Amino acid sequence: MKQIKEVIVVEGKDDTKRIHLAVDADTFETNGSALSAADIDQLKLLQQKRGLIVFTDPDFNGERLRKMISKAIPGVKHAFIRRDQGVPSVSGGSLGVEHASPAVIRDALSQVYTEEPAAAPLFSARDLQLAGLAGGPAARQRRERLGQELGIGYGNAKQFLARLNRFRISRAQFAAALTRVKEEEQ
Repeated sequence: MKQIKEVIVVEGKDDTKRIHLAVDADTFETNGSALSAADIDQLKLLQQKRGLIVFTDPDFNGERLRKMISKAIPGVKHAFIRRDQGVPSVSGGSLGVEHASPAVIRDALSQVYTEEPAAAPLFSARDLQLAGLAGGPAARQRRERLGQELGIGYGNAKQFLARLNRFRISRAQFAAALTRVKEEEQ
């Protein structure tokens, strides 16, 4: 089983159990969508000592936690799963990492991104429009597939643009992934 040196930040105990089925790693459980000042202090220390990988659910609360941690602790890494990879096998359960297969978790952890400090953006809203990722009838589906190809998860047009720039996706990476997505569409 692959060992991960960084501490993986998850939302709860069920996420930890699922992570342990996939990799050998330590986790930090936020126990929901709120983080106290003490939690942030602990996470800062863990980031200094071992590094952090934020691996929250692909939903509103997971994204909210991801943003809170990124803002408070520069340089953390991020791993993402798609919404359809975190759906429970029986209806009525919550969406999240606790429902992802070990293979999906390993794949997500093999494609982590580090959020870069603010720099001149590489991409603009115009780039998204030209690529059919904003303002068109199939834009949502194309963003979802491109997010899968790049390993940065799904976001609305504004969030997707921010992720492209924060994670410093290169123009070459973007173009190659977009080509693969367009080939699938045909």
